[in-house]
Amino acid sequence: MSLTPVTADDCLARLDGYDTIIDARSEGEYALDRLPGAVNWPSLNDAERVLVGTEYKQISPFVARKRGAALVARNVAMHIERHVMDKPKDWQPLIYCWRGGQRSGSLALVLSQIGFRVQVLEGGYQAYRRAVIKALEVQPSQLRFRVVCGKTGSGKSRLLAALLTQGAQVLDLEGLANHRGSVLGLVPGSPQPTQKHFDSRLWEALRRFDPSMPVWVESESRKVGELRVPERLIECMRASPCVRLELSIEARVALLMEDYAFFVNDVPTFCVRLDALRALRGNEVINQWQATARSGHIESVVHELLISHYDPVYLQSMQRNFVGFADALLVEPENGDASTLAGVATDLLQD
Repeated sequence: MSLTPVTADDCLARLDGYDTIIDARSEGEYALDRLPGAVNWPSLNDAERVLVGTEYKQISPFVARKRGAALVARNVAMHIERHVMDKPKDWQPLIYCWRGGQRSGSLALVLSQIGFRVQVLEGGYQAYRRAVIKALEVQPSQLRFRVVCGKTGSGKSRLLAALLTQGAQVLDLEGLANHRGSVLGLVPGSPQPTQKHFDSRLWEALRRFDPSMPVWVESESRKVGELRVPERLIECMRASPCVRLELSIEARVALLMEDYAFFVNDVPTFCVRLDALRALRGNEVINQWQATARSGHIESVVHELLISHYDPVYLQSMQRNFVGFADALLVEPENGDASTLAGVATDLLQD
């Protein structure tokens, strides 16, 4: 029998060495955040946790523990039958729960008695979360960033995708946050992750970068949608060299009409998003934009949004916050097509 406790720092340092990372918390807890690559084998599911918690408060802790023990035993048996029967003798899992207590301990004990070498995360998810927050204060300082700047619709995300395809290291904050970074950036039907899960995604991305090579990143603000970018990462990005991507207004409108095509087919949602700008632009302007969109002329609304809202705000932000913006390398492709930006990426990587 082999059952070994492991600290959060040691766990993160050797995360890729485990054959399986098992989250023994409920499906609801797992959905909020989890260790990268973890699978969910609940010792108690959401409904069972409520049942045990209710008995604990309303009847007695002793009755609740008996109920919990029966449910956990049943669930552990189910996980073994479903997931463990085909595992070889040298299979080495890591198991964790909320605080590293009974839920992970019960599963770990049974697996270790079978003969597997099992490790249990000391302090559970809570210890992992503290370690991630601590690491996010250090990781950005160990990397060299190159920041892609450019007005809304200039193709920054497309350029990052082209750089990634050609082997560059890319930190896609919008992809990690599942948001396109503007008032229109939330894709309908595709919610953002929780802040905790965004932090985990970010830690996972940063840990895989080679410090000897630059990391390309878009000039994001402190928030991507509703999610906060760690302060140390923002500081490092803003102190880094910049590349300034410039497209004509016509090319930018065309690019946005392609990237936000779902709004063309869902004008009511587009109009609802415009409501978020009322405090900045005033009711009269927003009402006019919404009326224009409903009449089938979204393209002209996008043009107005760029000229009167996004461009002034963006330029002020860049000049105020990014020290390398004034001396940025200027790149002016004729359009935002993928093939054109692939050529831009090639040129940038040859510099």
